[in-house]
This record gives sequence, structure tokens and C-alpha cells, in this order.
Amino acid sequence: MKISARNVIKSRIMKVTHGAVNSEVILQTSGGEEIVAIITRESAQIMELEVGKEVYAVVKASNVMIAID
Repeated sequence: MKISARNVIKSRIMKVTHGAVNSEVILQTSGGEEIVAIITRESAQIMELEVGKEVYAVVKASNVMIAID
């Protein structure tokens, strides 16, 4: 797999919740951080996403915002 995105994070699926249209996929990185992705239910089914499967979180954003209290 080759991809132009620079932020590719190897993760493991912790939970998949399917809705009528979208699926929520909760990932855990090797460092223990959680990443939540909302993807189409069709994509989740095509990729056969299930708990325990190793996947890559790919983050491609044109903006990153920073906030403070």
C-alpha cells in the first residue's frame, strides 16, 4: 500500500458499532491512545472490520486547530 498522507498510525480495532448508514470504529494505538473513526457501514463491511483486526488510521487534514483554557 502506498499513500500520500503522512499521518498513518498502526492500530487495532477495539469496538465496531454499526448504524443504519455509518459505522463507528474505535481503534487503539500501540501507545494506548484511542482514535475514533466514523466511516460508511458499507466500507466497514467491505473491509470486514472486526474487533482485534490490525488496521491503519490515516489522518489527512488541511487544518489542525489548537485550543487552551
